[in-house]
Amino acid sequence: MATTINELRAKRAQAWEAAKNFLESHRTEKGILTAEDDATYTRMEQDIDALGKEIQRLERQQEIENELSRPTSQPLTAKPAAEEGIPAIRQGRASDEYKAAFWDMVRSHAVTPDVFNVLQIGTDADGGFLVPDEYEHTLVDALTEENIFRKLARTLQTSSGDRLIPVVSSHGTAEWMDENALVPESDDKFSQMSVSAYKLGTFIKVSDELLNDSAFDIPGYIATEFARRMGAKEEEAFFAGDGVKKPTGILADDGGADVGVTLPSVSITADSLIDLFYSLRAPYRRNAVWIMNDSTVKAIRKLKDKNDQYLWQTALTAGTPDTILNRPIYTSPYVPELAAGNKAVLFGDMSYYWVVDRQGRTFKRLNELFATTGQVGFMTTQRVDGKLTLAESIKVMQVKKGASGSSGS
Repeated sequence: MATTINELRAKRAQAWEAAKNFLESHRTEKGILTAEDDATYTRMEQDIDALGKEIQRLERQQEIENELSRPTSQPLTAKPAAEEGIPAIRQGRASDEYKAAFWDMVRSHAVTPDVFNVLQIGTDADGGFLVPDEYEHTLVDALTEENIFRKLARTLQTSSGDRLIPVVSSHGTAEWMDENALVPESDDKFSQMSVSAYKLGTFIKVSDELLNDSAFDIPGYIATEFARRMGAKEEEAFFAGDGVKKPTGILADDGGADVGVTLPSVSITADSLIDLFYSLRAPYRRNAVWIMNDSTVKAIRKLKDKNDQYLWQTALTAGTPDTILNRPIYTSPYVPELAAGNKAVLFGDMSYYWVVDRQGRTFKRLNELFATTGQVGFMTTQRVDGKLTLAESIKVMQVKKGASGSSGS
């Protein structure tokens, strides 16, 4: 499969070179394309996008196959905490007893007293039961697959709700000094960031027939649906949240990233991207990435720098994203399109955005709500917050309010 992916990447690179050559050779004296040539170039771009999506599908397929081929257990590399030959006993939600009781509760309409007693250690204050520890890791991994922001941001876990976290607001410096003089004091300055535990929830429905089918992978199904729904809502909030009953997004006017470049019109230029790149201080550029909407990508693909080189560079190595000015590009539907007043392009080190998870995701079985349709509901909730800890670590490109023009020019 790796050979096929590499072949597709080479084919996509060739298609991109052909598209660039076509664009260069078919511009009129005014520097634009005729309607017929523009339609041809658009089809060439669509072919490139299709190749990119197929590469992503094959890479994901390879990841799944690699995961399934891994051994089910790992060799012991350290001395056990318990006596030799006696396995350590896991307690609480990590215990095998709790895990078995939890999935018995999920599949069975009637929860026996024995099962209920075991689940008491994971009872949530809002009703329902906390998922087993091992399964919570599965849910978080699934969320990361669905949510590009979790891959780029720094993720923390807390065991309780609201709390203050110390963050560095400015760093100390060194100074030149006279011989035998005292070393001047220059400490890091700390501020405090308050993180909350905003509640996000959804419920899914499963038919009685599927629940009674022992071959049906109920844990896998729940994890997939949880990740798809929660991941989308999380990512939307991490970008555009206003901090009211949800995280504060990176694009928020209050608490979000700084504006690095203001576009006078809706037409994005190569110079404006270069200006945004250098509006970010050098220490943050080392790990910086670009994030934008797909429609913005389409406009940027035609841009060149002053050396007549295309800013957009397609990736040739499997598993790596395309780049602009040698920095990776990611897309999200929750970054606004190029339009008057919108913050359309982000560039910066996303690890300064903190995603704070409160441990303990909850499941509650809803037996009666959908009984007339032969289904059982499962309500899922989690608590999470997100905030940017250092505004200068990320810069955004904002289109001037009232600006006119075309994003595709």
